[in-house]
Amino acid sequence: MTDSRPAQGRAAEGRAAASRTAGNLLDRVAGSPPLGGTITFARLVGSESLPLTELYERSGRVARWLRARGIGPGDRVGILAANCLEWVMLDLAALRLKAETAGFEPGKFEPTAELMERYGIGLLCTDRATDAPGAVSMREVRAASEAQPADDTPLPAVVWGDRDVTTIKFTSGSTGEPKGLGATAGSIGSSLAAVQEVFAHKPDDDLFVFLPLSLLQQRYWVYSALLHGHDVTITTYEAAFAALRRVRPTVVMGVPALYETAKRQIETRLARAGDGTGPAQAARAVFGDRIRYLWTGSAPANPDTLRFFTEAGLPLYEGYGLNETCIVAKNHPGASREGSVGRVLPGKEVLIDDDGLVRVRAEHPVNTRYAYAAPGYSERVFAPDGTVVTGDLGRIDEDGFLYILGRADDVIVLDNGKKVVVRPIEEHMKADPAIAECVVFCPAQTELVAVVSPASVPADRDAIAARLALTNSSLAADERISRVVVADPPFDIGNGLLTSQYKPKRRQILAAHHSAVHDSTEGIHAP
Repeated sequence: MTDSRPAQGRAAEGRAAASRTAGNLLDRVAGSPPLGGTITFARLVGSESLPLTELYERSGRVARWLRARGIGPGDRVGILAANCLEWVMLDLAALRLKAETAGFEPGKFEPTAELMERYGIGLLCTDRATDAPGAVSMREVRAASEAQPADDTPLPAVVWGDRDVTTIKFTSGSTGEPKGLGATAGSIGSSLAAVQEVFAHKPDDDLFVFLPLSLLQQRYWVYSALLHGHDVTITTYEAAFAALRRVRPTVVMGVPALYETAKRQIETRLARAGDGTGPAQAARAVFGDRIRYLWTGSAPANPDTLRFFTEAGLPLYEGYGLNETCIVAKNHPGASREGSVGRVLPGKEVLIDDDGLVRVRAEHPVNTRYAYAAPGYSERVFAPDGTVVTGDLGRIDEDGFLYILGRADDVIVLDNGKKVVVRPIEEHMKADPAIAECVVFCPAQTELVAVVSPASVPADRDAIAARLALTNSSLAADERISRVVVADPPFDIGNGLLTSQYKPKRRQILAAHHSAVHDSTEGIHAP
């Protein structure tokens, strides 16, 4: 295995700083009232806001309510609900009791007795109808947060050790049943410290979050607000665009799909304006007029989209990380390079082997194995040398910027022995406004067939055909797409073809379009 010296150098310099700061950050979140800031939950219509000091006070009431129900250190509280303030209060209350949480995404899990038994849930809080013993409604959580408890003695101080598990987080489930992973306090604190070092969130910031709170990283921004006194706004994907204009955040934490949709909205505004409105003005009409920067990760971002927002005065920074590693690298102000996912952050070390496979070592690992997974999964990902085998192919340039080239299992081997990395081909296709997603397959190892999800319905088949021709013109003969199958209906979370982070589910997409992919008469053919 060969290492990147620039990445190692920065990682070595940052490890000491990460070690100094990581261990006590969650203790501060749990044990120290915030100095300022507001949390807002924004709906399609209307919103609800609380000062962070009141959130902290109400989380203490919820903690006492949990304790009265028998929840204490090491016990596990399940949360199966859509984003809401009660979700945040429960999470903070559990931290204050040194209890674990398990965040379950609605629609992927059901509030049943079997769920509670399988995952060791002592109390399940949910907004879904259920008669499972030990399950309570979010209305009860709200009532507990508002009621003066009979026992109002101060909660005992807790100390989170770096290796203590605070929460069970689940994979987005792009393949098979989601795997459960216990996230350690040290890994969370290290990531919070590294992000704050490069982005310097301040009291006048408002961080905008819309992905499910069951995804641990979305809760990072609540912890950041409690630590640094800035505002945080939580909403849902369905309400995101309506809320953006009302809230006027300074930072948006989004997946590439959000920015692709926003880009199309902005381009539509520009086409309709006809009055000299420029991209910057149109972009701020969508995102508000206070944006300091935009954050993206979890899936590859389209380079044209990154460039579009940056040129419009809303810099969009791409990063890289996995459930199993937390954030690893991030572009940020003063250190951003197009095409890369940024420099490696303090506390992390990237190693790239002779085949280009990316491994990650952390000063504070998320964990060393899955808590819930099929036999053999932990051994595939968590190596004996302490590294996480990411499954991604990458390289690091002479200035220490990390580039992710694709998934190792996305390398297609044709019957002539030629190896084709499909991600750059897919990204080239997705650069067209008519295409929201593109996934390339290789039936019978003889030809490349793309399944595209159109950006609008009905699909603009002429634009898709033109993009196919343009993409093929830039590729070697073995890399060219022979046909495009247009998905109808488009990929969606609801039809099971996108994860909750809006990543395509390759296996499910192939299953849904198996006949068309394998039928050489189907689809739009390359000229």
